[in-house]
Amino acid sequence: MSAAALPARADAVVIGGGVIGTSAAHHLAEAGVDTVLLERGGLGGGASAHTAGMVRTYFPGSPATGRRAVRSLNAYQDFARRTEAPLALKRLGFMALFTEEEQLASFEADHPAQQAAGVQVGLIGAREAAERNPLVDEKAVLAAAWSPEAYHVDGLDIVRGYAAGARSHGARLFTHTPVTRIDDDNTVHTPRGSIKADSIVCTAGPWSGEVAAMASVDLPLAPRTMEMLFTDVPPAPHPELPMTMHAASGLRIRSWKDRILLAMGAPKAGETREAWLGRIAGHLGTLFPALDGIGLHRAWSGDFDAAPDNTALIGAHPTRRFLYAAGFTGAGLCQAPAAGEQLRDLLIAT
Repeated sequence: MSAAALPARADAVVIGGGVIGTSAAHHLAEAGVDTVLLERGGLGGGASAHTAGMVRTYFPGSPATGRRAVRSLNAYQDFARRTEAPLALKRLGFMALFTEEEQLASFEADHPAQQAAGVQVGLIGAREAAERNPLVDEKAVLAAAWSPEAYHVDGLDIVRGYAAGARSHGARLFTHTPVTRIDDDNTVHTPRGSIKADSIVCTAGPWSGEVAAMASVDLPLAPRTMEMLFTDVPPAPHPELPMTMHAASGLRIRSWKDRILLAMGAPKAGETREAWLGRIAGHLGTLFPALDGIGLHRAWSGDFDAAPDNTALIGAHPTRRFLYAAGFTGAGLCQAPAAGEQLRDLLIAT
């Protein structure tokens, strides 16, 4: 919906049309809440379009995120029935490589809480790690965490499915409709008109802090840039690889057709791009010798909203009807269904 006029009011105005916002709109509308969604660009055109396209349940050191991800994966496996949209989940698995004793100790300390959260993850030896990902040099790692519940998915399929589900339950979605001001009475202003919201739901990804500030709400978010890189085609063909992360550096690699897709954040403050690429190349050469010296090329980049401890902020303001879900640090796909359910429950309870 782009040309229609905004309605004068709604029970809930969701600001942000990525995977979190469309999930919220779907779950709210499904529960009978009169819902309007406002998106500044196209649906799924922000952070949702700039991920590696993986959903997983294991997040080292964050069982709370894992619990939300387990709940979300269950929802994705029931996605077609709930939204009448197909969702292709292709299992790849997720592996975290440990190269320091402290990482093994942290895994052991964290493991009971991960299990209690429903996360399937276990410790495997270096040899098995190299069997699961033949690019791994088993002499370079001490052990690894292995979680089979990790899947490739097209994030835009999730956005489209939730958007269609929201509309089927009566929600009205407006694209290319940026929010310019929010009044104290929850009147939301846009270039195409204004709408009075009983409740505002902020799901604006990297812009969530700005949207919240319009409503005099402080969300402690720090947007980060993530750049995805492609390698040249490796000299030898490789089987489809699990997503593999180096726990110490955060370097992540996975198969992408005949090449390798990888990410390790972005250059640090004051660091040149060349130095950053050099750090990546050093880790590749040590951990994955077959990729030593391989060419690296920009694939795409995007901004993500990050919370102080990388755990998403989902809640409601104590004195005004303003709800929020932000700070997913690039893992919104993994948590969107549970986040939408949580926002629905919070709104109905307030």
